[in-house]
Amino acid sequence: MENFDQIFTLVAEHEGIGLNLDILETGLINILVLVAILVYTGKDFLGSVLEERKTNIVKGVQDAEDRLNEANRRLSEAQKQLSQANVVITEIKNETIAAKKVLLQSDAYQSKKDLATRFSRALASFRSKERQIFIEVKQQ
Repeated sequence: MENFDQIFTLVAEHEGIGLNLDILETGLINILVLVAILVYTGKDFLGSVLEERKTNIVKGVQDAEDRLNEANRRLSEAQKQLSQANVVITEIKNETIAAKKVLLQSDAYQSKKDLATRFSRALASFRSKERQIFIEVKQQ
């Protein structure tokens, strides 16, 4: 806080803050010369670094596009396989339903046949028992 107060005290004593327009005193020429030397000497180095960077970026973009195209190709192939699998599943379901109907009809026919046979046996057995009872009743 003490340094902060000193700054304002110095500014107040020396007639405020001003702009120094003396080019030699501010070092503007030195800075411009230094920047010009850096640009001139670093042009080749900076150019090659930038060119290498550009090449790497272009190569990276190219690789990304190739991977994208490959992924799109695989996606379309997988979608084709999925649609084919769905067709096969639908066919299997239809065949299963048809086979189930045939089996049910066959089972129904067989069941009717078995019931008819059992009924005829039961009827024959009933008639046989009926005759035996009539014979026993007559004998008494």
